[in-house]
Amino acid sequence: MTWVKVCGLMDTVSVAAVVDGGADAAGFVLAPGSPRHLSIAHAAELMAEVSVSCFIVTVDLSVEDAIAAAEATGADGIQAHGIHAASVAAVALDAGYLSLYPIAVSPGGLSESIRSVLPGAMPLLDTYSDDEHGGTGTSFDWSLIDEVGRPFVLAGGLGPENVAAAITAVRPFGVDASSRLESSRGVKDPSRILDFIQEAKST
Repeated sequence: MTWVKVCGLMDTVSVAAVVDGGADAAGFVLAPGSPRHLSIAHAAELMAEVSVSCFIVTVDLSVEDAIAAAEATGADGIQAHGIHAASVAAVALDAGYLSLYPIAVSPGGLSESIRSVLPGAMPLLDTYSDDEHGGTGTSFDWSLIDEVGRPFVLAGGLGPENVAAAITAVRPFGVDASSRLESSRGVKDPSRILDFIQEAKST
């Protein structure tokens, strides 16, 4: 059965939909400038009663700050973007955290080899953007990741309408969605969360 993560959660209603819908993981964005940005304190509050794996999403945080944020929130894993992503992933794994390792996919292909990702870290393939680290709501050409050679999580413009087709096309280990599950930018729609999880889990 496909592993499912819903990212960019900001309130208890959305968190409840993720848990009640049967998702495997929830993501909380700690990146300033994102429409889904949370403070460490708010993220910790939302995670406190969550029974699924919780990931913090960071951008350009140093290793020390990323690990400190994970400790402060009680997160199970780190999804680190930006200039320190590889170092954060390595230290996070050594510290016992789960690691989702983002790899951008542009019309020219993958930004780096999936095979180069540290053993133990899970590659997260998402749509390339000049100015955003995920959450664009735009899909990429799934044929660009044919025969990648190891398990990965697929992201980028996934929603209830296309997640079944995506899973059928590339057979990922898991799927991750955020912006296509929103009623407005940054505001999750619980019904779309539930529909997304159901479609992904039943494919």
